[in-house]
Amino acid sequence: MNRTNTLAPSLYIPFDCEIVSVTDLTPDEKLFRVRKCDGTELGHLPGQFIQVSLLGWGEAPLSVASSPTRGEVFELGVRRAGSLTTALHDLSPGDIIGIRGPFGHPFDLSFLRGEDLLLISGGCGLAPLRSLIQYCEDRPEEFGAVTILYGAKSPDYVLFRDEVASWEASERFACGVTVDRAPDGTCYDGAVGLVTSLIPPLTFDPERTVAVIVGPPVMYRAVIAELKRKGLHAERIVVSLERHMQCGVGKCGHCTIEHLYCCQDGPVFRLSEIEHLRGAL
Repeated sequence: MNRTNTLAPSLYIPFDCEIVSVTDLTPDEKLFRVRKCDGTELGHLPGQFIQVSLLGWGEAPLSVASSPTRGEVFELGVRRAGSLTTALHDLSPGDIIGIRGPFGHPFDLSFLRGEDLLLISGGCGLAPLRSLIQYCEDRPEEFGAVTILYGAKSPDYVLFRDEVASWEASERFACGVTVDRAPDGTCYDGAVGLVTSLIPPLTFDPERTVAVIVGPPVMYRAVIAELKRKGLHAERIVVSLERHMQCGVGKCGHCTIEHLYCCQDGPVFRLSEIEHLRGAL
């Protein structure tokens, strides 16, 4: 990929966006509904990310948590993890933030179309995967059967609780949810265990199924091992990788995986592209 002299100046300069609403998701995560101040759409595809900036606090990459099929207002799931995200959590509707992007290689919709999909997420990985789930909701004729598996660390940290419940009740989706632990006194009667425990009971055709995995790096190897035991080959497993994508345009080198730039060549890869690379998983 040629990364020299091909980037529009606008990719380096943040544009203003207005916060439309802020909703609590978990004790540490909030959902921001945002729109560009010039009234145009963001122009992203499911799986892409943006760089969000706030004067005096810096800039950080965030995945877009909504589908482009949902109009000009887009959504960001923000976990309070550092000074910038803490400052974002203090903002209110009407406040202005800076955004660059969208960046990165998205989920390959042309590859996914016509296939049965197994969408697996852990923790805050449900936010970027939600963009693909919403796309499947809005374009159901483009895909086969869709199964969603989601693992959270505890009942209090289940993201998009109402939507997850609707996916579980939906005739369109099959959906399984589990939590790592349910502390004593918690009002919870669902499954307890790692998200990998939801895979062995599944029945699917590995020749017409594509699995998509988004979550913390620690879950990838275990999930991939379970999928391979079910007969799924690496070229039919899609992963979205976490790296510190500081610039977003393939210049700073913070997100490199050997010869690949996660911010440009990824963050979405087929497993067959990266499983042989040192440090990819």
